[in-house]
Amino acid sequence: MENIWSTIWAILKTFQFKDAIDILSISLILYYLFKLFRQSRSGQLVKGVVVLLVAYALSAVFNLTMINYILHALFEFAVIIIVVVFQPELRQALERLGRNRTLKAFVPSTNQTPYASVFKAISDVADTCVLFSRSKTGALIVFERDSVLTEIAGTGTELNSDTSVALIGNIFFNKAPLHDGAMIIREGKILAAGCILPLTKSTDVNADLGTRHRAAIGLSEESDAVVVVVSEETGTISIAVGGRLIRDLDRTSLTEKLSDLIIPGESEKTDLFSTLFKRKEKNHEKK
Repeated sequence: MENIWSTIWAILKTFQFKDAIDILSISLILYYLFKLFRQSRSGQLVKGVVVLLVAYALSAVFNLTMINYILHALFEFAVIIIVVVFQPELRQALERLGRNRTLKAFVPSTNQTPYASVFKAISDVADTCVLFSRSKTGALIVFERDSVLTEIAGTGTELNSDTSVALIGNIFFNKAPLHDGAMIIREGKILAAGCILPLTKSTDVNADLGTRHRAAIGLSEESDAVVVVVSEETGTISIAVGGRLIRDLDRTSLTEKLSDLIIPGESEKTDLFSTLFKRKEKNHEKK
């Protein structure tokens, strides 16, 4: 017992502030890795890796030469195997790291997003979704944020068009060629339509949700995009963001949610809302 305490005391005497930072960093990395793998199919793969590690340790203890040799050779290529097997999860983790708000504070922003056109797009989408909800027309509309969705847009038809209720309605008309895919909006303009989105791999998704909702959640898991979904069966309007689904929205709540998620500054929102109300008042006076 005295030897243990003396060893601990010797370690504490040499313990420095940088060691505390080192331990804290490793703890955070392990925590976020556990959080990332916990609710995905990769969690089962992690359990398999743990079993192999235990088997490797036991083979060394009981001197099982052949098993030890095979597992040793396997673990020599562990880095390559981890990159191949866990490629989607590693990519997702790096994207989340790149979107971290703390890191963004140290990186000068070059984004000159025209928020007036973005708010017009939000207003047009909200108006159209209300019409879709009444007629039970399915729709999948993606608002791009920091994560660039050029690859996703490449799976559809490029449009580069201004938004309007009529155009969005025509795109998702049930006999139109692009109605089954997703529409992507970048900086207030329709970048592409008829795009294919990745389906969620989460096992916690409600079984009643269809392909549109699963695609919306899937893209929101892999990027910071905000995805609007209108159910073809119920007419329910929902938003998928950060892997979560916010359901049962009306025109007002949809507009507010999209504005909060896409337009960052309170001053920009106030100016845009006041501009919109002035336009509505002028239109009302003309009528």
